[in-house]
Amino acid sequence: MNYPTLRFLTGSFLLLCAVAGLRAADDTRVYELRTYTATPGKIANVLARFRDHTTRIFEKHGMINVGYFSPMDAADGAGEKLVYVLEHASRAAATASWAAFNADPEWVEARKASEAQGKIVAKAESVFMSAADFSPALVSKASTPARVFELRTYTTPENGIDALNARFRDHTRALFAQHGIVSVAYWHPTDAPKGAGRTLIYLLAYPSREAATTAWAAFRADPKWIAAKTASETKAGGSLTTDVKSVFLTPTDFSRMK
Repeated sequence: MNYPTLRFLTGSFLLLCAVAGLRAADDTRVYELRTYTATPGKIANVLARFRDHTTRIFEKHGMINVGYFSPMDAADGAGEKLVYVLEHASRAAATASWAAFNADPEWVEARKASEAQGKIVAKAESVFMSAADFSPALVSKASTPARVFELRTYTTPENGIDALNARFRDHTRALFAQHGIVSVAYWHPTDAPKGAGRTLIYLLAYPSREAATTAWAAFRADPKWIAAKTASETKAGGSLTTDVKSVFLTPTDFSRMK
């Protein structure tokens, strides 16, 4: 290869990298993790309302349905909770979309009809999030058979989020992949009361619950992981997490992501 050609290719590559960096910096998209707790005995009603009305009306008002899930274990709300993720073009767009949704006559009527015998949602929680720089492109796809998902939430010590991010960016994600753990998305909360600056929330996928158990056992025993964990904690002067939460989920029948 001659030098002018090499210089051209090198310059083109650097330009593409710069453009990619600008796109990442200009990405205003936000994600919303929502958890609904049904009133006792009403989870089927909540799911029916989402299946028949809510998801379609969300899309009508610019909200993208990423995935809908039910917890697998009683301790995490199996049989009483719905966990789902929405994508918005921006935080301002989210505010506008929710206002339009709540005022939509079709939604007002659907909600009224579903609550004829009383409220069906006892509690609704929302966490707005931005994608971590090491998060893969989010693809809401169906898999046959449907996969098992795991929502993990890590809380770090004060000023510890950068070290945790670096470990995921440089080591953890690649090692997950080697052991059959699929990284779906990594997010950071955007609001201080919800853990901004100290929290990493991420979603993983597996062929089955048994496959998850096997994969985690292999990952934790991997010498490369042990070395990366030890090095990161030595540098930080202790553990990079103060709290770790894990919730196993199955996709609902109307979830785009399965």
